[in-house]
Amino acid sequence: MKLLFVHQNFPGQYRHLAPAMAAAGHEVVCMGDDGNVLIQSPPSGMVVVRYPPPAGASPGSHHYVAGFEAAVRRGQAVLRACMELGRQGFIPDVICAHPGWGESLFLKDIYPQAKLLAYLEFFYNARGQDAGFDPEFPGTLDDTFRIRIKNSVLLHGLQAMDWGVTPTRWQAQRFPADVQHRISTVHDGVDTRLVCPDPAATLTVTPEGASTPLTLRPGDEVVTFVNRNLEPYRGFHTFMRALPELLRRRPNAQVVVLGGDEVSYGSRPTNHPHYRAQYLAEVGANLDLSRVHFLGKVPYSTFLSALRVSAVHVYLSYPFVLSWSLMEAMAAGCLVVASDTAPVREVVRHGHNGLLVDFFSPGQLAETVATALENPQRLERLRRRARETILARYDLETICLPAQMRLIEDLAAGRTPSRRPADSKPLPAPTE
Repeated sequence: MKLLFVHQNFPGQYRHLAPAMAAAGHEVVCMGDDGNVLIQSPPSGMVVVRYPPPAGASPGSHHYVAGFEAAVRRGQAVLRACMELGRQGFIPDVICAHPGWGESLFLKDIYPQAKLLAYLEFFYNARGQDAGFDPEFPGTLDDTFRIRIKNSVLLHGLQAMDWGVTPTRWQAQRFPADVQHRISTVHDGVDTRLVCPDPAATLTVTPEGASTPLTLRPGDEVVTFVNRNLEPYRGFHTFMRALPELLRRRPNAQVVVLGGDEVSYGSRPTNHPHYRAQYLAEVGANLDLSRVHFLGKVPYSTFLSALRVSAVHVYLSYPFVLSWSLMEAMAAGCLVVASDTAPVREVVRHGHNGLLVDFFSPGQLAETVATALENPQRLERLRRRARETILARYDLETICLPAQMRLIEDLAAGRTPSRRPADSKPLPAPTE
């Protein structure tokens, strides 16, 4: 087959699938924004094409439609790059594209015979999901209107796609009912051979105000918290407010926080340069900052080391896209304390493979983490079952990648892909 993968931040969600299809002998061309492409040396059989970063919306655009205009410009940039590929003789059989930024807007117009498999990350709604979930950040009627228009690009993508794929059942259920019959649920997958426990792991940090580094190891009281960026969507405010009581109760605990100071979701803080500054201003006077280590954005190897030395890993999220980091923490055998929100409950069962807490309760979070640190042996079974869950339902090599490849093969062959979730196995039973 001739396959075209399109993602502005390539490889994005195609980091495993595109190389696997190339390794299987297919002709694979991948396309992304020249300013964002994150792969420098593609593997054999895979060609990466970069399109120039498009201009954004016009200065006078209404703020409801500025994103749509920017998406149209991006779609045009992809169109021009595809026309050049056509002049070179490349006509894809199947296109895999993320429609969220407008890249797939015109693909079916220039490749009408190709099958379009859309990666469907999230369909926005003004109620019942992330918007309006947190009373600390209430939405407005203007937000409701803006969110409705925000879906415009995605609605075009849903109309044009031959089939869609989304990582979780909760995400699939966010999309309009009349398209759900054309969506398969297949997670991106976790490389469990790489992401695994390591009793010899270490993580070195330098406490604030100290000149001597501190080396953390499995068995130490290490609490980990990971976001791409530290922000309320992922519960950073609840986590920070839990720390004074947690550190008071556990004088030997060390807290490792990974994540940047930008904003991935929602709006920026109004009175501080970033949310880390805002919540340090709120609770910092009550924290022993020599035991709270903000490492910022780190290499993947450092992220894995943090998970491997973790005694308790905290994951909090609005009803929103489930983070890869939660699945990787479970694969690494972490004892996960997570928010009792709908996307999380799809993976974490309270008392079976993790512990769930009220997203809005710093007190309950502090109590749960402190108790877990007090009883590591009693809760060891949760660590084991967390990894068993990922192996049974979300393993990259044995479950998710084969299911993703079958979707492409079925589309190319004119078969209707399966809608049965790749993670349809029940949570594994206790092994003891």
